[in-house]
Amino acid sequence: MNQEQIKALARKIEQTYKEDHGINFIDVNNLPQKSKILEITDNLLELLFPGYAGSRRITKSNIIFIVGDILCQVQEDLMEQIERALRHKCRKESCSSTNCNINAREVTNTFLAKLPTIRETLKTDVAAAYDGDPAAQSFEEIVISYPGLFAITVHRLAHELYEQNVPMIPRIMSEYAHRETGIDIHPGATIGKNFFIDHGTGVVIGETAIIGDNVKIYQGVTLGAMSFPKDERGRIIKGGKRHPTIEDDVTIYAEATILGDIVVGKGAVVAGNVWVKESVSPGDTVFTASPELLFKHKKN
Repeated sequence: MNQEQIKALARKIEQTYKEDHGINFIDVNNLPQKSKILEITDNLLELLFPGYAGSRRITKSNIIFIVGDILCQVQEDLMEQIERALRHKCRKESCSSTNCNINAREVTNTFLAKLPTIRETLKTDVAAAYDGDPAAQSFEEIVISYPGLFAITVHRLAHELYEQNVPMIPRIMSEYAHRETGIDIHPGATIGKNFFIDHGTGVVIGETAIIGDNVKIYQGVTLGAMSFPKDERGRIIKGGKRHPTIEDDVTIYAEATILGDIVVGKGAVVAGNVWVKESVSPGDTVFTASPELLFKHKKN
């Protein structure tokens, strides 16, 4: 293309920006910054697992100073990003509130105060991985290398922000973990202690899923929704419980698909490659009939 053709094309593209709904944000500077949120997430990971994540060398004598330094940085950065998210929400909803800065500070401080509790819960997740995987050699190996632990760690952080109704940021964090691990956990999902995702690739856990304590799931498991109700204009009605509840001590094997607002009872086992659309009683095992295996022998 020559210069005139480039200008003409630029004008055509510029025309497509007019009256967009959420596709471009020209003249708007209050959107959360994805790169900054990922940086914040990495700093939070260093707080949760000092010496495992980040580039700082941690010793007993310097840890209090490093933790304090990271906390100060996270507080400043996260408060700014939350304020951007709240201001964007106000702009979309034509809200006249002037308290976004104050609300962002309160949300940030509440979130940071939860970090000790999150860390205690993560200790149970590490122990569950060690106890549940015969190939695990040490806690250190799990923390450094297991994708399931990375995904649940980011989820536990994102979930706390989701619970405080922070827009956008929890989903950006969860999609970071999704990109890194292939494990897709919506930040709205409620997950108990001692949770272990073995292997993990392809796991999907929906927004309104509730998972109890001591649950173990394998790769390819989906805790999804059935068809969505629609309004008179054919638009999906958002909200409402639409994903499964998994009670304590349940094991779900690879590629199982569990759909809808149903309950898998305490201590149940869901076998691999099954499709479950109705509740499972406590202690039951769900499996499909064994397929007939056919063998074609090679002729000599």
